[in-house]
Amino acid sequence: MANVSTAATGDRYTAEEIHTFLEDFYGEHGPGDFARKYGISPHLEEKVAANPEFDVLLCAQNVPASIDIGPVTTAQSAGVGWATVSTYWNGGSDKADFTAYVDLDARRPIQLLDVDCGSEG
Repeated sequence: MANVSTAATGDRYTAEEIHTFLEDFYGEHGPGDFARKYGISPHLEEKVAANPEFDVLLCAQNVPASIDIGPVTTAQSAGVGWATVSTYWNGGSDKADFTAYVDLDARRPIQLLDVDCGSEG
């Protein structure tokens, strides 16, 4: 099931494409202005605008020392893919994780649909 490729039909982004998008989107220290403007869904744009004191896209208030993207999971029936994004702080000694969701519909430009910051212990 996981090895079935829909890329040949061009209607769904693959896990590899989503991983590459998330790596490019987040870079080493967070999304740049272009990614923030063009790489997010209208829903996420509203969420960002409603939280001016908090960087919704990074689930943080500051710029991390570095960022890693975990393996991507895709749910074809739900039309979404996601990965854990790990941010490292204080020179890399502290780590925080959140989940980033991406639309699988390859008929539209790839974009970040939402982020789930989870909850603090």
